Amino acid sequence: MQQSSWRNTIAPVTFTGSALIALGLIVYASLLPEQAKAVFTHANDWIIAEAGWFYLLSVGIFVLFLLGLAISPFGRIKLGPDESTPDYSYGTWVAMLFSAGMGIGIVFYGVAEPITHFSKPPVAEAMTPQAARDAMEITFFHWGVHAWAIYAVLGLALAYFGYRRGQPLTLRSAFHPLLGDRIHGPIGDLIDIFAVVGTMAGLATSLGLGVSQLNASLFYLFDLPQTLNIQLILIAVVTLLATLTVATGLDNGIRRLSELILIVSFILMALLLALGPTAFLLQAFVENIGLYLNGFIGRTFHSFAYEPSEWAGKWTLFYWGWWISWSPFVGMFIARISRGRTIRQFLLGVLFAPAGFSFIWFTIFGDLAIWLDIHQAGGAISKTVADNMPIALFTVFEYLPFSTVLAWITGLLVAVYFVTASDAGALVIAMITAKSGEEEPALWLRVFWALTCGAFAGCLLLLGGLEAVQMAAVIAALPLAIVMLFMCWGIWKALNDEASMQASARLQAVPLMPIEGAVPWRRRLSAIISHPNKAQIDKYFASTVTPALAAVVAELQKRELVAETEALEDGVQLKVVHGENTPEFIYAVRAVSQAIPAFALSDSGSTTSPRRRYYRAEVFLTQGGRGYDIYGYSGDQLIADVINHYDRFRHYLYTTQ
Repeated sequence: MQQSSWRNTIAPVTFTGSALIALGLIVYASLLPEQAKAVFTHANDWIIAEAGWFYLLSVGIFVLFLLGLAISPFGRIKLGPDESTPDYSYGTWVAMLFSAGMGIGIVFYGVAEPITHFSKPPVAEAMTPQAARDAMEITFFHWGVHAWAIYAVLGLALAYFGYRRGQPLTLRSAFHPLLGDRIHGPIGDLIDIFAVVGTMAGLATSLGLGVSQLNASLFYLFDLPQTLNIQLILIAVVTLLATLTVATGLDNGIRRLSELILIVSFILMALLLALGPTAFLLQAFVENIGLYLNGFIGRTFHSFAYEPSEWAGKWTLFYWGWWISWSPFVGMFIARISRGRTIRQFLLGVLFAPAGFSFIWFTIFGDLAIWLDIHQAGGAISKTVADNMPIALFTVFEYLPFSTVLAWITGLLVAVYFVTASDAGALVIAMITAKSGEEEPALWLRVFWALTCGAFAGCLLLLGGLEAVQMAAVIAALPLAIVMLFMCWGIWKALNDEASMQASARLQAVPLMPIEGAVPWRRRLSAIISHPNKAQIDKYFASTVTPALAAVVAELQKRELVAETEALEDGVQLKVVHGENTPEFIYAVRAVSQAIPAFALSDSGSTTSPRRRYYRAEVFLTQGGRGYDIYGYSGDQLIADVINHYDRFRHYLYTTQ
């Protein structure tokens, strides 16, 4: 029985294929590190030289596609049924977005990237005002809307198809408009395996940066050596902590850590803003925004075709590869927390809220470091970044009051970011490999992937340190970039189909109510103001709903249509099949429990009852709940409602097929 139980919790092909690849790479990197390093290096060099343009073009398409969707009429569509509401407040939602998306990266690169571009710029003369402007523009470009557009493609696809269309919360679901039910076969398994491997590569990059920054924090605070052995021990410790937090689930573990991260981040930024050159930082922020907007289009498609440079491969292409390889993780995570928001709310929030926070962070840390390097350090910060990048942040603290306090806050931030990235990544991989994309995967599955991700990151560090984990991200991103372009096509096709369906839903409903034997209006009024309990709603389903739907099925079958009724856990549904690659017509009636509204507590009969909940017989169609209650409809009235919806559905098929 135990064997059957664990098998029932996984998607067999996706889990087995992903686990074999992950464990195989771990064994390969452990037993043949030199050979593995040579293979990774060759693949990375080839992608940068031959496919770098493809990464740039793909990300440009993602940005334009999503901005177009955000301002289009499609933006009003909800990521879930029409009556759904967001699961989290806006503040908590943004905090969770940011902590999962790029938390540890901004700590590592907050000083390091601006100072590197300032001291070794790709175009301008080093250590000049123009180099400073270019440094901040480039940093904003790497950490701004483009990064979050990559995440948003995956997140939008998963949230829309998972919560709006009722598909499993896996990448394959986004291909249903293109492949139909074939997504449930080998093609879908392959897509999800790509997602798992890419997620592991992106997560390994973040863990590699995180362990380097955490080791630097401990070196600064406790003089702990910065060595590979220490970093491997730290990865083991953080992996165990992540295993514990991932077991607590999304709400209890990751949500609270995310809120803590945002609070600590704001405290650290506020302290640096107050202790540093405040007026200069505020002026720089305004100018940086202008520089970013001015270079937005040009940098998006700047492939260095006319002046070949290794700089693009080391920076922009690495970042695009990292974001793409990590996008299944972040996309799955933000989809999981975004149910109930409209597409416009989702895109504006995902594209601009975390990016705006990143802009503030990099201005405070990056411009502060540049200002100190010019006015006080005499180039010492630039030298530190070149020699020991992870320690750069702490070098900046040396030129400010309360340096030890700032270092302790940073150490706490790094540790929490590190654990959050690890446990959220393990949770998402577990969701991809769970049966039918379960939102709450089995505990053993979450623990397995937390341990596997930690081992994978450790082996890549053994393979060649940060350089090896960065190469893994760039390599894993190539097949995923292709998959994501097709996902954009699938999203566009599905949204156009929904628009056609909504247009059909506005057709005039033809009244089919027979005059003879119609239910008197008094009985319908009584049903409207009543608040039935579970026993009453069950009786209504048995006496009216099920027989009425069965009658429609029998009539459709006489006309040689494939139709059937199916019992659900909370109701019953009618389904009509129209052939391969053609949407099914679904008309379901579900018992939905609701709190009795305050205005209704004074209705007749409710004041003497302690009961505060009742049941509604709500209608659900293919695209989700319709939000109205049919309790009290007669069989003929219910059949009339089914026929009207089916008439609209047929109109939709005629206009789209």
